[in-house]
Amino acid sequence: MDKKVLVGIIAVIVIGGVAIFALENAPHAGTPSATGGTLQVVAAENFWGSLVAQIGGSHVNVLSIVSDPNADPHEYESNTTDARAVATANYVIENGAGYDSWMDKLLSAGTSPDRKVLDAASLLDKKEGDNPHFWYNPDYVNQMAAQMEQDLIALDPTNAASYEANYKTLQASLAEYQGRIATIKTQFGGTKVAATEDIFAYLADAAGLDLVSPPAFIEAVAEGNDPPASSIVQFEDQLKSRSVTLLVYNQQTVTPLTESMKKLAADQGIPVIGVTETIQPPDVSFEDWMNAELITLQNALNAKTLGE
Repeated sequence: MDKKVLVGIIAVIVIGGVAIFALENAPHAGTPSATGGTLQVVAAENFWGSLVAQIGGSHVNVLSIVSDPNADPHEYESNTTDARAVATANYVIENGAGYDSWMDKLLSAGTSPDRKVLDAASLLDKKEGDNPHFWYNPDYVNQMAAQMEQDLIALDPTNAASYEANYKTLQASLAEYQGRIATIKTQFGGTKVAATEDIFAYLADAAGLDLVSPPAFIEAVAEGNDPPASSIVQFEDQLKSRSVTLLVYNQQTVTPLTESMKKLAADQGIPVIGVTETIQPPDVSFEDWMNAELITLQNALNAKTLGE
């Protein structure tokens, strides 16, 4: 055998690894798997996994890869178990915009013409460099859920009526937490707030809150970089002057700098509340998780208003 050909074959084996093996031994992607007749669904993160599980009901088996409350999703590293799951899936959901680039590598390791892939960034016309925390935008959540319903029906038209009914139930459930966002906007629209990173930006905008933290600071922290010194000084001045009503921080990306900002806010009597990137606790629904965070936000805004 030609030496160049042999080297090429070895390279393919190394890159594809477990994913290629799994594809060769998997049920035909695009049709319900032989195990129970259910669609095999892989979601990169549990916030998308929760939504598709509720729409799919008993007709889907959903694996959410990133769900660890102690892990930073930005730093997740996939493994061979993930590769096998993706290779045998009928439907894969990823966030995109660079948030879960490891999923792109798993998808490229083995291709199937019938497997559907839903990339949130592509659906929402977003790109790498944009704020990737789409699940904190209620409009984006509604768009994703609608696309999930359509995709499941396309993959499994026999159970279309079930997917349609489950989707209507989910819509009603999502409307409850989104109604709370509208209430916050009515009560506290225009209130100045701070956040240690841009995870809170979409929700602040939806709730009509004025997120005044330096963009250079919150974007750098979200990307795991050191913020410019000038943005740190500006942020500290906002807290020291008590020009913000509360501080929101990401519980899953704790750094010495964010801890310092939290302490400074607390020392100034500014309420500090945490949000998470993935559903916490992992066994609750997406909308219950969101509603709990909104209640905490609402209570903090109420307490600050009453205390003034």
